[in-house]
Amino acid sequence: MKNLHLFYWFAVYSVRLWAAVWFRIEYIGRGNIPEKGGCIIAANHASFLDPPLIGTGVSARRIVRFVARATLRKSQLAHWVYDHLLTIPLDRTKGDLKAMRTVLGHLAQGEVVALFPEGTRSEDGQLQQAKAGIGFMIVKAGVPVVPTRIEGSFEAYPRGARFIRPRKIRVIFGKPVQPEEIKKLGDGKEVYALAGDHIMRRIGELGPEEQ
Repeated sequence: MKNLHLFYWFAVYSVRLWAAVWFRIEYIGRGNIPEKGGCIIAANHASFLDPPLIGTGVSARRIVRFVARATLRKSQLAHWVYDHLLTIPLDRTKGDLKAMRTVLGHLAQGEVVALFPEGTRSEDGQLQQAKAGIGFMIVKAGVPVVPTRIEGSFEAYPRGARFIRPRKIRVIFGKPVQPEEIKKLGDGKEVYALAGDHIMRRIGELGPEEQ
């Protein structure tokens, strides 16, 4: 495990340096991420750049585990890299209960897990509707959820682009949505969809002024 962490931190600091030069990256509201205890970072998803740029914005004392589609592990090398980046593979062709249990297990152990409620990259850079499974995990986890908005990643590297353009990028971490706020949304299975929609609204409300 120690070697896994060394690779992770090497990747974090390398990307942080590159992002500072290439994107003039700006992080807003980093203090909104809890310093300890399990929490979810829920962000919009418009580019392959989003996961590493979120990971570099979190405190150096906290590892962020990302949920990533299992099909990214197409080769032995890719499998090795994603393992060493501490990602959680998700099979999007079905309700992946194993992945959900893994996410909940890491959160119960006090770790940080990053999710993209939209499930996949936006084709036009606009916010999409949350997938049902995300709301389920938010409700079951019972931990703070930090709504996060990434501005500029779509312009830098949208779906289908061949090259990464030097564009200004901001990563905005909003005030955490506490478990009590989620519980007030409703009861029964319908609360899962309501939780996902609520988090997407909070992401949509974020702007540069959010501290």
